[in-house]
Amino acid sequence: MEILDLSHNNLSGMLPHCLGNFSEELSVLNLRRNQFLGIIPQTFLNSNSIRTLDFNSNQLEGLVPRSLIICKELEVLDLGNNKINGTFPHWLGALPKLQVLVLRSNRFHGHIGFSKIISPFMSLRIIDLAHNDFEGDLPEMYFKSLKAIMNIDEGNTTREYIGEYYYQDSMMVTIKGLDLEFVKILNTFTTIDLSSNRFQGEIPECIGNLNSLQGLNLSHNDLRGHIPLSFRNLKMLESLDLSSNKLSGQIPQELTSLTFLSFLNLSQNHLTGFIPQGKQFGTFGNDSYYKNTGLCGFPLSKRCTTDEIPYPSQEIEAKFESGFDWKITLMGYGCGLVIGLSLGCLIFVSGKPEWLVWIIDKNIHKMIVRNKRSTCRRGARIS
Repeated sequence: MEILDLSHNNLSGMLPHCLGNFSEELSVLNLRRNQFLGIIPQTFLNSNSIRTLDFNSNQLEGLVPRSLIICKELEVLDLGNNKINGTFPHWLGALPKLQVLVLRSNRFHGHIGFSKIISPFMSLRIIDLAHNDFEGDLPEMYFKSLKAIMNIDEGNTTREYIGEYYYQDSMMVTIKGLDLEFVKILNTFTTIDLSSNRFQGEIPECIGNLNSLQGLNLSHNDLRGHIPLSFRNLKMLESLDLSSNKLSGQIPQELTSLTFLSFLNLSQNHLTGFIPQGKQFGTFGNDSYYKNTGLCGFPLSKRCTTDEIPYPSQEIEAKFESGFDWKITLMGYGCGLVIGLSLGCLIFVSGKPEWLVWIIDKNIHKMIVRNKRSTCRRGARIS
């Protein structure tokens, strides 16, 4: 047997301990949306072919079994909406083909921390750790190693779905403020959801390196500091939710360059200053900025004072500093200098050009005649 799909039923009871090792050919084990109890099977065959494990929406508890480390073919691990506890299973980062990791709505806790694995989760593209009890700083180390979310060339990438030609994986995704069911998972789709935890500290600048990221949700945490300027590099971003944190400072004007951005939620923070204008930002309503009393400008009714009008963006200033815009100015000065020197040499060599003297004398004569006429008219009026 290669595929065992018992999803969307009303099955209950304990999972048999031998479920993970009864067949070397098993590639898909899907028990989604049932009422299974107990723990996840702890044993898997060393030579197993498991590609998908989907236990979402049951009542499973206990820890994530470390025996999953031998599932070298595993691409999709969905344990969402259960009662699984323990700390973050950082050892999953050693799975070379893992693309989808869903741990949302469980009882995980503690710091995500660091991993001893060199470049963990290099193939991971979909990460959902929402609605747990994780705390501490955001895992900067993991963000730096997510190579599968960097520099995806969709033009040269064959658009396929995760799975096999006769069976494609499905999953629930929270993006753009909606819970959506993907009946197929496109191999270029990328999203990170760390919402509704207790993460603290600042948002790492290195997230800006994930330039193929399409969805980012860090809402409902305890994040502080500014929105990173590096977010301007997220050129593929369609959904950004940073709501319900304690972020401060201004909204970077550079975010207007994110032309794919169709959903923005910055509500319930401590942001201040002028709301950026132009491009996609003209489509966002009041809800995107709700309960940021220091913000002003469209679409809010609060107008900005002179002090709140933004300075030129760093991107524009960088252009001047780099000398790009000075090239045009220098070209103009150069042309003017050459023409001026040429005329000067011509006058010097020819002595006194007759055409130039004739034009000047003619204009001076006209001015004298006009002055005499106006003087005579004033004298006649006085007499």
